[in-house]
Amino acid sequence: MSDSRAPLDVVLIGGGIMSATLGTMIQRLQPDWKVRVYEVLGDVAQESSNPWNNAGTGHAALCELNYMPEAKDGTVDPAKAISINEQFQLSRQFWASLAQKGELPTSFISSTPHMTFVRGGENVKYLRKRYAALKDQPLFRGMEYSEDHRVIREWTPLLIKGRTREPIAATRMATGTDVDFGALTTALFDGLVERGGELWLNCRVKSIGRTRDGNWRLKVKHLVGNTPHTVDARFVFVGAGGGALHLLQSSGISEIKGFGGFPISGKFFRTTNPKLVAQHHAKVYGKAAVGAPPMSVPHLDTRVVDGEASLMFGPYAGFSPKFLKKGSWWDLPGSVRGGNLGPMLAVARDNFALIKYLVSELLATRTKKLRALQEFMPTAKSEDWELITAGQRVQVMKKDAKRGGVLQFGTEVVAASDGSIAGLLGASPGASTAVPIMLDLLKRCFPQQWGQWEPKLKELIPTMGSTLNNQPEKAAEVIAETSKVLGLSD
Repeated sequence: MSDSRAPLDVVLIGGGIMSATLGTMIQRLQPDWKVRVYEVLGDVAQESSNPWNNAGTGHAALCELNYMPEAKDGTVDPAKAISINEQFQLSRQFWASLAQKGELPTSFISSTPHMTFVRGGENVKYLRKRYAALKDQPLFRGMEYSEDHRVIREWTPLLIKGRTREPIAATRMATGTDVDFGALTTALFDGLVERGGELWLNCRVKSIGRTRDGNWRLKVKHLVGNTPHTVDARFVFVGAGGGALHLLQSSGISEIKGFGGFPISGKFFRTTNPKLVAQHHAKVYGKAAVGAPPMSVPHLDTRVVDGEASLMFGPYAGFSPKFLKKGSWWDLPGSVRGGNLGPMLAVARDNFALIKYLVSELLATRTKKLRALQEFMPTAKSEDWELITAGQRVQVMKKDAKRGGVLQFGTEVVAASDGSIAGLLGASPGASTAVPIMLDLLKRCFPQQWGQWEPKLKELIPTMGSTLNNQPEKAAEVIAETSKVLGLSD
């Protein structure tokens, strides 16, 4: 089959939070544009955006220690944490604007304190310094700190019950959130379809190539019936999670050369025991093990999915060559090209500690996994917890002038020089910062339209283009307004 109609204005590949966010923005900026979404599975939000495939943390750097590592001289710089929080505030404003217009239900987000918890004298000293660096920052107003077992017990009893009198410390931000990104993604796509967008499920995009007139031709297979289909588009966004690398490679754009992907899988312990759930209302992050990637920071979380609360602990990292949870065992070897083989080998050479860590995680027994949970919750019993498999995360590997190749934790937008095609590679804190990521993509890929779009975007995101942390009164105002609209604690 061949689609003989005029080229579509926008094609979004992947039914996750990134495509949902970008499609929602474009429809408000250019309501006359034809937007179509292709998703390989039978519903949206089934991979990384699914609530059981991610931690659901509204990543605002309130509790994640990897955004504020201790330097060799012992100092702790808050700049990265402040930057992440600034980005999350943009997402909150966008969601609040849609909710205020009655276009987005607020049940996807709930108030859940964010805490950091450490053990041992040296870790306590570090957390004390981190607290000192953040407590007076406007975006971190209200952060609490304690080394007192009794105070921490009041915050969340499960951290203290059965614990010896070892040195411990914790910080707490009552304004943290738990986000059901699956529910958010579904709601955004529902709105997109209601406003005339198209959502094609069970459709696998096989390849992307240039046409003579400069558009992009997508070869698609309908998995129900195995019928082929082609469609042309003026702009393509590849938001296919781990599948983005292969599709960008098929496009032939020079900007993707040298990029590779390193897949890391994960598992979580989960409990729905009401007695345990009632005693823990927080997302509690600790310190990552030596050699572990930042995304493997252990945390004991309250989760609210479909209105039901549960607790999750993890992640326990693992390895699979699949780039998607429902991907192919050939994803990793199939991504190797002449241009990225060198960087990939350089990453393998320079990350022996990571490889060692992954092997130890793969060999870990359930008993060993339980001991890791008991470091947070000393009274944890195996029979209360089930082990679930979370989503795949594909970390970015790319060229580096000094080392040949580097492993990059985070997200990166790769776009053609003419802005006609772009894709997102990488992982955390992607979902929480989807709004600023897509704003940057729009500015980069549509420079001619950006001037007329900017005022419209500022109606949805009032502080876009500015920062809040250097404006204490404005920061307090914005946080209070979005909290009220989204039904959150201020």
